Amino acid sequence: MLGRPVASLERLAMASVRWAFSYASWVPCREDWLLAMRLVQPEEKERIGQFVFARDAKAAMAGRLLMRKLTAEKLNIPWNEIRLERTSKGKPVLVNKINSNRSSFSFNVSHQGDYAVLAAEPDCQVGIDVMKTSLPGSGSIPEFFRIMNRQFTEEEWRTITSMRTEWLQLDMFHRHWALKESFIKAIGVGIGFDLQRIEFNVSPAQLEVGKTYNETIMLLDGEEEKDWTFEETRLDNCHHVAVALGKPEGSKAKHAEVPCRDVTQATFTMLAFDDLVASAVPLAPEDPACWDNFCSRQDSPARQSSNSR
Repeated sequence: MLGRPVASLERLAMASVRWAFSYASWVPCREDWLLAMRLVQPEEKERIGQFVFARDAKAAMAGRLLMRKLTAEKLNIPWNEIRLERTSKGKPVLVNKINSNRSSFSFNVSHQGDYAVLAAEPDCQVGIDVMKTSLPGSGSIPEFFRIMNRQFTEEEWRTITSMRTEWLQLDMFHRHWALKESFIKAIGVGIGFDLQRIEFNVSPAQLEVGKTYNETIMLLDGEEEKDWTFEETRLDNCHHVAVALGKPEGSKAKHAEVPCRDVTQATFTMLAFDDLVASAVPLAPEDPACWDNFCSRQDSPARQSSNSR
């Protein structure tokens, strides 16, 4: 039997990746938390240890473990040799040298609400954002919309406010926000980009949990951007995920070959903690003080427990 060419095997290994991890439902035992703190770089361990709330520490940890799992399993870089840094705009990047067949591999992570999510592609720019629909921390929904008025175009506001209840309006608001953030993260520009330059025509109006859609289109400065595809998924009744897929940076092709996805396919794989660390190799010895520090924290601000429906 003839074997596959090496390039084909590498392309299979670098197929699209969509992972999600519920850090809100993760209640780490001492052994798990101490292990997790050994699996990230020293500067990340220090940053995670400085969070005021345990929930935020778990979210940050989940994001780092997702990126390291991806790099170890899809790019075949040993876990304890992986070097991740951030650009000046805060986008995580892999410092390790990789061969030319894998140089266009792009990934991005996001964590908000209850989930950390990751998307990766071999031939696209990638940005991902997850948003949980939740009530504003203070004030009414109309007041919240007034404050956020400049973040969306008039047409987007018409779509948002056309929903029949305030809760559905808030849900549509967060769906639009996830889309915008996914694009901003894909192009890596950070704060300062005028969000009114981009406008989303969302479709369909309602998304079913567990299905992935790519019918929404984006206008940039009033013109449709055909080089970009946007995947939308509901992880559950209140979490939207948007994945922006664009042609590789420096590509001269008119349109990137962005694969379409079956609307019935649930593209996100839900991972457990054991999945996150399946290929892990510790970078440092165990530090018992990390567990004491984690246990001393409140899980989250008290008001967060009552701001979602």
